[in-house]
Amino acid sequence: MKQQGYPIYDIAGLTTFRPDIVVRPFAAYRKEHRKLHVPHRHRFYHMVYFTKGSGYHSIDFDRFPVQPHQLYAMAPSQVHHWNFEGDVDGYVLNFSASFFQSFLLRPDYIDDFPFFQGIAQQSVLDIPRSMQPAITELFEEMIPLAASLRELQLDKLRVLILKLFLDLTGLYMQAATRSPRLSYSTTLLRNFQKLVDKHFSELRLPRHYAAMLHITPNYLNTICSDLLGQSAGAVIRNRITLEAKRLLVNPALSIATVAYMLNFEDNSYFTKFFKKNAGITPEAFRKSLMITGNPTE
Repeated sequence: MKQQGYPIYDIAGLTTFRPDIVVRPFAAYRKEHRKLHVPHRHRFYHMVYFTKGSGYHSIDFDRFPVQPHQLYAMAPSQVHHWNFEGDVDGYVLNFSASFFQSFLLRPDYIDDFPFFQGIAQQSVLDIPRSMQPAITELFEEMIPLAASLRELQLDKLRVLILKLFLDLTGLYMQAATRSPRLSYSTTLLRNFQKLVDKHFSELRLPRHYAAMLHITPNYLNTICSDLLGQSAGAVIRNRITLEAKRLLVNPALSIATVAYMLNFEDNSYFTKFFKKNAGITPEAFRKSLMITGNPTE
């Protein structure tokens, strides 16, 4: 890992049944794939629901405590790892984009769910007591279906997974449904975040995104401040910084190359930008990875 950066895993290497779907009890999955405790990326969507355990897990360099009845989700390309304490169990769901391609009219439908938008702070959910039995029942029903080779059973599995995703999305939307304005603002914010994720390397100013959303830059800033506690400019800068961190884990890329890939005019400007937003220079960030396998917190 220290020589080649974080490993990237394909779903086909983590399943013995189908190359595009895994649903299993988490304790058995973890025991079988011990290498997954080191920082790594996926080329597939990943979700874990903890029923017991403690420790922490890290998503895109943000650390979250592990606790029972917590669920986390990750989109492809995000970096994460675990550091568990004692026995940990629950359920794991992995699937590739191809698993839903023949089932959904919109190929990007999965990416619309708030927990699959590549934003670490939106990736972790605490499941309320009222929903815990239903979530457990869904996973228990999915497990035998994921081992089936019959298309009818797999379609049933797809329906159950989508039900899970829709139920989880309801947790995000509860506050929004109580206020029409908040609901509209939440939709605008999600669209802004999706645009930033797509264009951050070439569009750096809030006014660019406000124009695409057909709102004023001031209104965009108000939405971000109300819902995220930060400006629209900070959202853009944080996304650029995250991508820089993802690139810096690969020592084969020079700092100058990373700066070029992110469309910075020169290495000096990139270094100043990174230090201002990450609190550490690119060189120091990379050194912390080489020494500990983990970024400085």
